Amino acid sequence: MSGTTTGRCRLRAAAGGANRWVVLVVLCLSLLLVALDATVLHVAVPAVTENLRPSAVGLLWIVDAYPLVCASLLILFGTLGDRVGRRRILLIGYALFGAASAIAAMADSPGMLIAARALLGVGGAMIMPATLSILRQVFPDRRERAVAIGVWTAVAAVGAATGPVIGGFLVEHFWWGSVFLINIPLMALILPVGRLLLPESRGSDDGPWDVLGALMAAAGVLGAVLGVKRAGTGEGVFGPATLVPLLLGAALLVAFVRRQKRRTHPLVDMAMFARPAFSTAVGCIVLAMLALVGLELIAVQYLQLVLDLSPLETGLRLLPLTFAAMAAGATGSYTLRRIGPRRMVGWGFVLTAASVLILTLMGQHDRPALLTVAFVVLGFGLQSTLFGAYESMLSEAPADRAGGAAAIGETSYQLGAGMGIALLGSVMNAAYAPGLAKLSSAGVPAEASAAASHSLGEAYQVASQLGGPLGGVLRSTARHAFIDGLHVTLLVSAGLLLLGALAALRLPRVMECPPVEICEPREAAEATAAVGSRGPRAFPAPQGAPVQGLPQGPPSVPAQRQPAEATGSGRAAH
Repeated sequence: MSGTTTGRCRLRAAAGGANRWVVLVVLCLSLLLVALDATVLHVAVPAVTENLRPSAVGLLWIVDAYPLVCASLLILFGTLGDRVGRRRILLIGYALFGAASAIAAMADSPGMLIAARALLGVGGAMIMPATLSILRQVFPDRRERAVAIGVWTAVAAVGAATGPVIGGFLVEHFWWGSVFLINIPLMALILPVGRLLLPESRGSDDGPWDVLGALMAAAGVLGAVLGVKRAGTGEGVFGPATLVPLLLGAALLVAFVRRQKRRTHPLVDMAMFARPAFSTAVGCIVLAMLALVGLELIAVQYLQLVLDLSPLETGLRLLPLTFAAMAAGATGSYTLRRIGPRRMVGWGFVLTAASVLILTLMGQHDRPALLTVAFVVLGFGLQSTLFGAYESMLSEAPADRAGGAAAIGETSYQLGAGMGIALLGSVMNAAYAPGLAKLSSAGVPAEASAAASHSLGEAYQVASQLGGPLGGVLRSTARHAFIDGLHVTLLVSAGLLLLGALAALRLPRVMECPPVEICEPREAAEATAAVGSRGPRAFPAPQGAPVQGLPQGPPSVPAQRQPAEATGSGRAAH
């Protein structure tokens, strides 16, 4: 117990004072780059297609290689960081991300670009859970941690939302490889800064690391995410390209869970899912991302294909969503303390559902005020939901399992995104295609009608090829069918969000803040001395100043230790 307590005191001394906020800035900058890279390539796809001439399958892998590899390796690197050191994994991820960005920018073939994108996914999988688990350790007090998570989630939202805007600007003024080059100078800066400023932390290292279990989890998540992505691209749920990876992924994940339950020292403590707050928070993250990504995909199609906006204009139209998300993140800590996790997550879902219902008023013509109001409510509500869910999940997990908990949260994020594209995309296609059935009575050839039923973009291409009155009829009919399908999809999304609001009732009513673990005076002195001997990255407290988190009572009275698992457990009475 003494060694464990001294180690935790050392970490707290290293992250004491204002220095932990500097650590937060470093973590948020690294997360910003990872979030940007997830969406910045989307607007560069036409330029990549024109320059590299990939096949249809190759183009799909160029886009999907990054999120697929990243999602599949989150658990592996999250749990590895708990064993060998989260800071070490994070710094390796920085270097790998920068090197992969240079390879991607200079790629002269589809295969080279796919390999670089996969390498970016490996770097992203090292960075994402490490940032959240280090944040969990650096901010042991739940109130301060709530502020830090608010900033962290807001930065993630900003990165994902501004990716298309930055990508559109770079592609319009430079070449497509510039969307990757922006990572290199930032990573060159953040790598030495992170090495100097970030404190090292690790969880329990009892027992051997389960290599086989880590590989099973990686392959299982890869199969599951690949399957749901294929379902969202029109392969069909029962097609071999969808069904085979889904079944293999599900089988491997079931085997992984059973293996973890049997092991004395598991990679992921499955007992965490027995805690209602933890399992509910994970489910809320999946539902929130399911709604967000599906809605963003459909909103982008509406803005570009129905309202005829450019990629840059589309990105600018989505900025109100980003600013609202930033506001929700900035005020999230205050809101969480005032109303508690249950109401914050539940009402966040309700606000998001209300914004989705507002969007059903969209039609053939542009209504900027309506879209702005809907996007503001959507951004604030959804960010509030994600904030409350992430905070509850991370606070419920034991401190020595922070890497595994963070990896579970990020994997849920990726799974929700893939499921959103698959589910809402399938609903959209099912509602859109019947609207084109009446084209045959208008004289449009059956082949043209069948091709137009795949998507609105293909309908526009077919209409251009037909030309004349038939082309005009096809274009107008497809637009009306798309809007009708959009309304159906929005109603389904609103139903899922209200389901999330009901699920949030299992979260705690109040944000209970247990006392931060206290160190005995002798251990505090040893910890401070150890910190002072480590050089610039340790941030020792000034001589004679109290170390944050340590008792300030008379030295003759020994302070009582708290159980290690009490630190930030976040459990509250229901």
